[in-house]
Amino acid sequence: MTTDITTPADAPADRQAVREAVREDTAPAVPAAADRESREPRAGVPSLLVRRLRGAGRATTATASAPAQTATPSTAPTAPVTPTAPEAPAPGPDTAPAPKGPASPGAGRGTAHGRHAPSPARKAAGAIGRWLRATVLRSAALVALLVLWETAPRLGLVDATFLPPVSEVATAWWDLLGNGQLGQHTRASLARSFGGFAIAVVVAVPLGLLIGWYRPVAAFLGPLLEVFRNTAALALLPVFVLLLGIGETSKVSIVVYACLWPVLLNTISAVGNADPTLVRLARSMDLSTPRLFQKVILPSSVPAIFTGIRLAGAVSILVLVAAEMIGAKAGLGYLINASQYNFAIPQMYAGIITISAVGVAFNQLLVTIERRLSTWRVPA
Repeated sequence: MTTDITTPADAPADRQAVREAVREDTAPAVPAAADRESREPRAGVPSLLVRRLRGAGRATTATASAPAQTATPSTAPTAPVTPTAPEAPAPGPDTAPAPKGPASPGAGRGTAHGRHAPSPARKAAGAIGRWLRATVLRSAALVALLVLWETAPRLGLVDATFLPPVSEVATAWWDLLGNGQLGQHTRASLARSFGGFAIAVVVAVPLGLLIGWYRPVAAFLGPLLEVFRNTAALALLPVFVLLLGIGETSKVSIVVYACLWPVLLNTISAVGNADPTLVRLARSMDLSTPRLFQKVILPSSVPAIFTGIRLAGAVSILVLVAAEMIGAKAGLGYLINASQYNFAIPQMYAGIITISAVGVAFNQLLVTIERRLSTWRVPA
C-alpha cells in the first residue's frame, strides 16, 4: 500500500497549480494581449483572491508537514517545522476593513449619548442653582413690596408719620426683641392660639367623621350646625366675655369656636366624598367599621381634613389678636393696640409683622405634617 506524502518542498508547486486553476476558472475572458497582464498581479497591489490563496497555501503546508514527520520512518531526529504565520496584507484598494469586535465591558462607561456623565460637584452646583432661581422667583414680589415700603415715605408719596419706612420698623422690632417685650407678647399669644387650635382639632375631627358617616346623626345636628356656622366668632365675643369673664378662658374659648367650623365642615365633606368603589370593596372583604375607617376613610380624607386644619390655623391667630385688643394685658394684639394709643407707629407695625411671620411659620408646619401623613398619594 502506497501512501503519498506531500513534503514541504512540494508545497510551492501545489500552491502554484491551485492558483493557476482558480485564476482560469474565475478570470473573465480578455483579449490575448491583455491576458498576460491580467494573470500577473500588479506589484504592490495584490488582489483579494491572491491573498486568500496564499493564506490557504501556507495553512495547507503547515497541516501537511505534521503527518509527514510522523509517517516517514527515520531514526535521525529531525528539526520541527514551525509554520510561518501569514503575513498581514498590505493596505490597498481591495483591502477590506477589519471587523470591529464587541466593545469591552469597561469601554464607554460613564458616558451617555457620547457625553460624559456629570460629576457629583457639577450635580450639586446645578441643584444649588435651581434652588437659587426658585428662591429668587418666590421672593421677588416680597422684595418689591419692601422696596416700595422703604422708598414711598422717603419720596413723600405717603405720610412718613403714619407709614414709616421699613428700616425704622425693623429698628423698632429689634429694640422690642432686645428688651424682651416682643418675646413676652409672642409667648402669650402663641399659648392662647395653639391651645384653642388644638382643642378645636381634637373635637372637630372625630365629630366630623361621626356626622359624615352616620346619616341619622347628620340629620339631627344639621340644622344646628347651619345656624352656628353662619355666626361670626367676633360677633359672639361679648357673649364669651360676659359668660366667662375677661381672663384667659374667654380668649381660648373664642379661638376654639372660630377654629371648630373649618375643621368640622371639611371633615364632614371629606367623609361624604370618599370613593364609593373603595368602600364597597372594603365591605365585600368583611372589614369591620374600625378597620374600614383605618384603611379607607381616614387615608382618603386626610387632604380635605388638613385643608380645614390650615384654615383653622390662620383663623386662630386672627381671632386671637382681635380678642386681645378688647381685654388683655399681654399678647401681640395688646402690643398693637397699646402702640396705637401711645402713637408708637413703628412698634405697631413691628407687632403686625410678627403676627404675619408667626402665621406663615405655623402654616408651613401644618403643610409639612400633611406631607408626612399623605406619603401614599401619587404626585400629580
